[in-house]
Amino acid sequence: MTSITRRGLLAAAGTMLAAPALAQSGYPGSRVVTIVVPFAAGGTTDLLGRILADRLGARLGGKFIVENRPGAGGNTGVAAVAKAEPDGYMLTMGTVSTHAINPGVYPKLPFDHVKDFAPISQVASVPNLLMVNVDLPARTVPELIELLKKNPGKYSFGSSGAGTSTHMAAELFKVSTGTDMAHVPYRSSGQVTQDLLSGQIQLTFDNITIAWPHVQAGKIRALATATPKRLPVAPELPALAEFIPGYDASSWHGFFAPSKVPPEIVAKLSSETQAIMREPAVIEQLKKLGVDPVGSSQAEFAAHIASETRRWAEVAQKANVKIE
Repeated sequence: MTSITRRGLLAAAGTMLAAPALAQSGYPGSRVVTIVVPFAAGGTTDLLGRILADRLGARLGGKFIVENRPGAGGNTGVAAVAKAEPDGYMLTMGTVSTHAINPGVYPKLPFDHVKDFAPISQVASVPNLLMVNVDLPARTVPELIELLKKNPGKYSFGSSGAGTSTHMAAELFKVSTGTDMAHVPYRSSGQVTQDLLSGQIQLTFDNITIAWPHVQAGKIRALATATPKRLPVAPELPALAEFIPGYDASSWHGFFAPSKVPPEIVAKLSSETQAIMREPAVIEQLKKLGVDPVGSSQAEFAAHIASETRRWAEVAQKANVKIE
């Protein structure tokens, strides 16, 4: 037996030993799979995580549950999954915050957003809306910019946490318009909405899934979408790119496994997730909320993460955003 053949057999044997028995007999089998949502219950990430848990359970014949672990802009829950046993039974819903923005705004993270994770699939793209309290004397984007320029630092904006997409959407707005506002971070979108309704803060960017019902009820005024183009669900709202060329601060959500999970499990989860995002009932449910289903391949998702990481690092540098 040659040394090359011997090495090949040893490598193959090592791979077989490393793969969990359940991966060979059928994943997920009788064990429960936990999908960690690194934000509070009730938000968009939570909604998407629960849709995946329900549909994966039905399609794979196992039990998938959601566990909310909010904190530190999503870092707490994501870090727990990075350190989990890489057997495919603890996964996470990541976002543009955890896997593109945070690496550029936190000097030190408890995980490596590339090396510690295997991208499964980008699940969805979710537009953010620019919204103001109904008593704010600005009914259009140009009026808001003029008001902010005349009153630097007077008004405040809320976000669902430092480093989240809603925070960085406002930072990109500030950099692009030469305006200044105070940032008030919260632990959840629900808290932001309540304080915007009461006038404790004057402005926010938030996912359309959270904000749209309040806009339709006339309790919050939406000025624009944080997207390059207008949305089919709200064609009357201008896109911020109509006033700020190139502006785009959409949120996205994706599915991740720890990096050392056997590739056959990751591939299986990816193909199933892509199929779920093509299910007519899922598409209809998400479209009603203004969410665009994606269902990308592993390679496509990895490329998207790399591109978004570079883009938001540039925004963080220009806005001088650093979170200790």
